[in-house]
Amino acid sequence: MAVDLRTDSPTFGHWHTETLSADNARALYIPPGFAHGFCVTSPSALFVYKVTAPYVPSAEGGLRWNDPTLAIPWPIAPDAACLSARDKEWPAFSKEGL
Repeated sequence: MAVDLRTDSPTFGHWHTETLSADNARALYIPPGFAHGFCVTSPSALFVYKVTAPYVPSAEGGLRWNDPTLAIPWPIAPDAACLSARDKEWPAFSKEGL
C-alpha cells in the first residue's frame, strides 16, 4: 500500500495497493513523498526494500493504518491486525497536510 503525501500533487491523499507474493514475483516501487505500509497474510514473510537515503529516526513519520478518511481495504479483519506499539500511535491522515 502506498499513499501520496505530496500536498502539491493532484493525487494527494490517494492510495494504491498491490498483492506481492512468491507466486506472482512482483515488486512495487514507492517514490519519495509517499507513505507505505504492508500486511502479511501468510504464516511468514520476507520483506525487503531499498531506500533513497540512510535511515534517520528523527525524520520518521506515519499514518494510522485504519484511518477512516483513507478507508484502505486491508485484506484482514481489523481485530486480526497485529501492530507494533509505534504503529498503533500514528495520527490520522489530514487533507490539510501532515
